[in-house]
Order: sequence, then structure tokens, then C-alpha cells
Amino acid sequence: MLSYRHSFHAGNHADVLKHIVLMLIIESLQQKDKGFYYLDTHSGAGRYRLFSAEAEKTAEYVDGIGRLWGREDLPPEVARYVALIKKLNYGGKELRYYAGSPLLAANLLRPQDRALMMELHPSEFPLLRNNFKEFENVTVKIGDGFQQVKATLPPKERRGLVLIDPPYELKEDYDLVVKAIEEGYKRFATGVYAIWYPVVLRQQTKRIIKGLEASGIRKILQIELAVRPDSDQRGMTASGMIVVNPPWTLEQQMKSILPYLTTALVPQGTGSWSVNWITPE
Repeated sequence: MLSYRHSFHAGNHADVLKHIVLMLIIESLQQKDKGFYYLDTHSGAGRYRLFSAEAEKTAEYVDGIGRLWGREDLPPEVARYVALIKKLNYGGKELRYYAGSPLLAANLLRPQDRALMMELHPSEFPLLRNNFKEFENVTVKIGDGFQQVKATLPPKERRGLVLIDPPYELKEDYDLVVKAIEEGYKRFATGVYAIWYPVVLRQQTKRIIKGLEASGIRKILQIELAVRPDSDQRGMTASGMIVVNPPWTLEQQMKSILPYLTTALVPQGTGSWSVNWITPE
């Protein structure tokens, strides 16, 4: 089943959280001159038109990137993220395009860094391929991104970041992300692994947490932003990032940023945030 299209959700509150965390991890890796490897297991199209029929049908970006777009009180980290999105919009004042994780990452990569962007959806892959024609250090492939965790690790650089961001269309995805982390960690224990997850039913999220706790892997940080309390009703109430081997600065950066994001993205006051260690070092 491949019905999920991220174009309906591009730029929403979950993307804001995911992409700020992704940017901060990449910035940390670039504190060293040596290049690193970036793997995006579920890339999507990479770039989204916010004036498309899909985006306008849900208009989720209005309560995501749209709430940050014109603000002048952005914390430095959030300002750098918004500047990346403005670059995609040719520096203009109008918000018309949004970057998926692969394009955001590719715009941060240095010449000595390299990336592999994977996408399985037959409609999304041609769009992804077209969006990366000009990036010499980016490879785009069609296929199962979970398999590439096993196939491409450890990287020759011995430094790397793996973003695992499945659509969670299937319940198995919650177990597959844990399996992918276990497989990757066996091959590349010093790599950074970032899992994005939605909170639709909290019980599904707990499956990931319990699986990671049982894996024996240490140093796993959980970052979450909720727009409203958990519910058994339809719809995503929160989202989060789970980071294995996070940069030492990430915990404090997110504790500093999240109060601002919660207020800015959820002005009605129903939002909340948390930064916790699933397993400490």
C-alpha cells in the first residue's frame, strides 16, 4: 500500500520540528572538517509546492512554517531554519515552496559530504530525481529505504547520519524502524540515527520506545511537540524525533527552542513539549 503523499502535509508542525532537529544534527557534524554520509530512507518528492491542490486541500503549512514565516523574534536556531526555507523561495517574501528533509539536508551539505536519498513510491520518485539533478554529491535511488540501512553501513567516511521517516501507513512500520536501528547500530555504532514518528494513537508510539529500550542501545534522546493532548479521535496530535547518539548540544538546544515553538505554533494554548532520555549514556 503506497497511498501516502507528503504533499498534503508539507510544512506542518511536524515538519517544523523534524527539520529543525535535522538541521541542528547536520550543523553539529560539520563542526569537523571530515565529510560524513547522510541517508534519507523515505525521501518523498523532496520539494513541495504549497499552492498545489494537495497542499491547499489541507493547508497544514499555515499552522506550521506559516506561523514562523513573518516573525522577527525567532531564536537563532529557528531563524536559521526559516532562512533555509526562504532560500528555497528565492529569498522572496511569499511562502510558495517547502523543502522536504532531503532538499533541506542537501542544501546544508558541503562538497566533502555525500548523501543517498531513497524513495519507494512510483509517483514520488521521478519528482525526487528531478529535484536533485544539480547536486553532485547526492545519489537518488528508488527502493526500500529500510534495506539501505543494512546495505550501506558502515559508510567509508565512518561518520554519518541516518534519517528514518516512514509514512507509518502500515502498523509494521513501527516495528521496522526499531529493526532498522538495531541493524544499523550493529554495523555502525558511532553513527547518528534520527527517527521521526507521529502521535496518532499513543500506544503505537510506545511500541517504538519499548523496542528501543529492549535493544540495549544506549544514549537515545526523545524530543516531542504536541499541538493538543492525546486523543483516540482521528488525526495527529503530536510528533517527535528519537535520536540515537545525539550531538551533545542537541538536548539543551531543543529545551531552549521548544517553549518558543509551542507558543508560536499553538497560540491557542493546547500545546506541550518534552525532551527526555529513553536510555541515557
